[in-house]
Amino acid sequence: MKKYFTHKPIVYISAAILFCFPLSKSVAQDKTETAKMNAFVNGLMKKMTVDEKIGQLNLVTGGMAITGSVTNNGIGDGVKKGSIGGIFGLYGTESVRKMQEAAVKGSRLHIPLIFGLDVIHGHRTIFPIPLGMSATWDLGIIEHAAHIAAKEATAEGLNWVFSPMVDIARDARWGRISEGSGEDPYLGGKVAAAMVRGYQGTSLKNADAVMACVKHFALYGAAEAGREYNTVDMSKVAMYNYYLPPYKAALDAGAGSFMSSFNVVDGVPATTNKWLLTDLLRKQWGFKGFVVSDYTSLNETVDHGMGNLQTVSALALKAGLDMDMVGEGFLKTLKTSLQQGKVTQADIDLACRRVLEAKYKLGLFDNPYKSLDPQKEKSEIMTDANRKSARVTAEHSFVLLKNANQILPLKKSGGSIALVGPLADNKRDMLGTWVIGGEWEKSVSVIEGIKHIVGDNVKINYAKGSNITDDTAFMKRLNFGPGMVSLDKQSPADMIEDAVKAAKKSDIIVAVVGESQSMSGESSSRSDISIPESQQLMLKALAKLGKPIVIVLFNGRPLTLTWENDNAAAILDVWAPGTEAGNAIAEVLFGNYNPSGKLTTTFPRSVGQIPLYYNHLNTGRPYSSGPTKFKSNYLDISNDPLYPFGYGLSYSSFSYSNLKLSKTKLKGNETLTATVTVTNNGPYTGEEVVQLYIGDPAASISRPVKELKDFKKVNLQIGEKMDVTFNITPKQLKFYNSELKYDWEPGEFIIQVGTNSADTKTARVQWVK
Repeated sequence: MKKYFTHKPIVYISAAILFCFPLSKSVAQDKTETAKMNAFVNGLMKKMTVDEKIGQLNLVTGGMAITGSVTNNGIGDGVKKGSIGGIFGLYGTESVRKMQEAAVKGSRLHIPLIFGLDVIHGHRTIFPIPLGMSATWDLGIIEHAAHIAAKEATAEGLNWVFSPMVDIARDARWGRISEGSGEDPYLGGKVAAAMVRGYQGTSLKNADAVMACVKHFALYGAAEAGREYNTVDMSKVAMYNYYLPPYKAALDAGAGSFMSSFNVVDGVPATTNKWLLTDLLRKQWGFKGFVVSDYTSLNETVDHGMGNLQTVSALALKAGLDMDMVGEGFLKTLKTSLQQGKVTQADIDLACRRVLEAKYKLGLFDNPYKSLDPQKEKSEIMTDANRKSARVTAEHSFVLLKNANQILPLKKSGGSIALVGPLADNKRDMLGTWVIGGEWEKSVSVIEGIKHIVGDNVKINYAKGSNITDDTAFMKRLNFGPGMVSLDKQSPADMIEDAVKAAKKSDIIVAVVGESQSMSGESSSRSDISIPESQQLMLKALAKLGKPIVIVLFNGRPLTLTWENDNAAAILDVWAPGTEAGNAIAEVLFGNYNPSGKLTTTFPRSVGQIPLYYNHLNTGRPYSSGPTKFKSNYLDISNDPLYPFGYGLSYSSFSYSNLKLSKTKLKGNETLTATVTVTNNGPYTGEEVVQLYIGDPAASISRPVKELKDFKKVNLQIGEKMDVTFNITPKQLKFYNSELKYDWEPGEFIIQVGTNSADTKTARVQWVK
């Protein structure tokens, strides 16, 4: 289905065609399937030795796709001995089949392996980074992207993916903010559920389904100082209200596995935390799947001060950890701990059962080779349809941060463009972080995408203009892989001079700048979240020419952009768009698609404002603008962000009016209807994300100034008005109080509807029980 804009040739592809919902099963079917599974697993476990049971708890890697210094040796022998339960980092039908055959044919009990990988935003066809995908606010698009990732992953023999990452993050210094959905628990939960549905489909036994692994459980996004692997400390109220909801949403969507996090929770490392892995996850939430550690996170609890490897392995098993990733603590110590009475046979059996159940649910006992089809490996990967979906997703993810005097979209014919910046003629950095199966050589650069759109109709004057960074010490930290970031043969001064020369003979400047692939993601924390100085110097030299500058911004996190906002004519945030980056960027720059993305994380003016997030608590001395003393203000800067949560412009303009409530006084479980009129006043058809926030100004505990409770993405023709309606029930008023009771309290509520968290229409309602 296509809709064609009437003012300029902008094409919108509806997300409605891109996804489907899983079929529901009856309770009776579930019980029958569970009974069959229990009978099978019971029978198998009766035949297993202690060593074989412990072996099922051992996840190893051969060295591909590692995120630490430890790898495992002797994998082939371990598989035949039954001392390995799964392998990650191994994919490709030929390689997987050889290893699976070693397990199924070579081991005593023929138990199949599970094969996992960090498939984060696509497998071979790479989609925008998750922070970018969340900016679509389009759950159908997100679910479809996960489904394509699953199809490509299974075509190469995988059946388990370490995704979605659902950690709430309020600190842009943390590199892994790129891997999640931002700062809001409601939106984060919706995205988490959509990804689980996309990965797991209608049945885990389907050949194109993978088991999702929700990470990092729990609270990892709140690492102090935004520093990777660092401590987390927070109240239970903060946990339950702001950080835990996305994990629960993924669980409710049917996620088959969870991954423990590196951090402590209430002073106890998550990997050995019984309250977290058993009391909360299993007893309170009812999780029935299995839990795997993060990469050597079990071993790292020794450095947390929990004891030696034998001690922490026993603690983790009894806490509810079922599988040990890479560290081999279970493999090397559990039998001794059993003999010494530090763990019981029941502890080992329970963890083994959960791993075997996962393999059963995936259908691996029925057919260990279910997705190993060399023809599918050739036909299902990087298809034209997959690439098209990646392009559409990228277009929807872009956030227009500024567009002074409607400088965008650019004209497709006539005139000249200076295309400058280290990311303009660059394929490697199009994919972003966490692209283990991605092939950057097959990505589309920005200059290629622009030429696909304009051909010879627009003169393109290209100059690289700067390095990603001129700081060689910083560069060494970025280059954990070969060829990631390098210095140009030209001097920085000569590169800037080339960019200025290109700009002088052009009508407009398009500067493609920002973060490289390795500047965000795991172990990529930054204390300075501005565009690197080398690129800033280029931009400042270009600004002196007085010509309009359009910044195309690559980033895996919010950046501080005060100078850029003041000096550029337009800023289009494209995150790291993936395989089809250049084509998607060109489609938007030249008006074939009207940008509709909205921020899912707040952009600060200064790193000194961090942590900065929209749903903060008020204080006894609330912020007020101006140089007021003795308020919760900064002396040198406004409290306000540069760009608030939910913000994003369009080539059109949308106005909100006539916010109406069906009632102003309600009782009990009544439903409140809030309706607002949204009008497209601009010259383009476009999409708008209408956002509903609710404030609870008087409660038993201090509550956020507002919280996102619903949203709708609507498509409006030129001049069209639409009444957008939200139904509000007491369910949306609930929160965890100081006793961790989840309920709502009667009183006044502030209903806010608008285009972003800072620009809303407001009405008040009284609601009693």
